[in-house]
Amino acid sequence: MATQQPAANAALLGRCIFIVEDDCVTAMDLAETLTAAGAEIIGPAGTIANAFELLHGRPLVDIALLDVEVEGAFVFDVADELVRRSVPIVFTTGYERGEIPARFRTARHCEKPVGIAAIARALSDELQRRTPG
Repeated sequence: MATQQPAANAALLGRCIFIVEDDCVTAMDLAETLTAAGAEIIGPAGTIANAFELLHGRPLVDIALLDVEVEGAFVFDVADELVRRSVPIVFTTGYERGEIPARFRTARHCEKPVGIAAIARALSDELQRRTPG
C-alpha cells in the first residue's frame, strides 16, 4: 500500500466513496487504501446490478470511482444516476478519453494501468476542487 500525502488524507477523511470495480484484487486494494485514509466505502460493486443495489436507499455519496467496463458492461447508466445526484465521478479505464461518452468528458479520468496512490490522489484532488473555501 502506497503512502499518501497528508492533504490527500484530509480530503478523504469522513468522505463516502462509492466504488465500482470488477477486478477483485484492485477493488480490495482500493477499499483498504481509502479506508485507511479515513473514507467510508460503499461497495466495491463488481457488477452493474450490484452497483444499483448499493445505491438504492443510499442518498449520500461524496464521490464515485467507476471502472468504465464492469463484467463486460459499460458503467454509464450508473454514472448517469450519480450525475443526477450531483456526485462527482472519477473513471478508471483502459479506454482512451475520447471513447468516453461526451456527457462524461469533464469527469476525471485515470487511464489503466494506474496505481492505487494515483487514484487516491485523483479522488482527493476532485473533492478539494469541489469543496468551497
